[in-house]
Amino acid sequence: MRRRDREIKEFDEIVKIIKKCDSLVLGLNDEGYPYLVPLNFGMDIEDGQLYLYFHCAKEGKKLDLIQKDNRATFEMDHAHQLVLNDEKMSCTMEYESVTGKGFIEIVSEDKKIKGLKILMKHYHVSEFPFSLKPVKNTTVFRLKVIELKGKRRKVSVK
Repeated sequence: MRRRDREIKEFDEIVKIIKKCDSLVLGLNDEGYPYLVPLNFGMDIEDGQLYLYFHCAKEGKKLDLIQKDNRATFEMDHAHQLVLNDEKMSCTMEYESVTGKGFIEIVSEDKKIKGLKILMKHYHVSEFPFSLKPVKNTTVFRLKVIELKGKRRKVSVK
């Protein structure tokens, strides 16, 4: 990271940012080009290991790419605020962001409901009574995060 003054190294601080984000962009490998897809997600920490949970249909390009190569990257951000400086005739942008990489695992049938509840909890609906009928047509997968970086740009107001 070039701007070390903006780097966030503390795991708990990065988790706070993740909790504020409502979507992320997942990057998969597609024959030499990245395949980027914005997704809703949920977060869980098991024995100190961060997992990001997702859902999709039972078939499609995402799953085809994951079957070929389960390595993935991600990016999420929030708190964008344009900051204008009339005196210097310049502007900048405030933000908080998280990037990382890891390996995707398809969640087993017996743990799909747990994964979907983790997704719902991220959006503050932990006890939403959803129908089990569409669950059979849903794939739940998770990203085991092996690298995580946080970054923040805040401008002090004078």
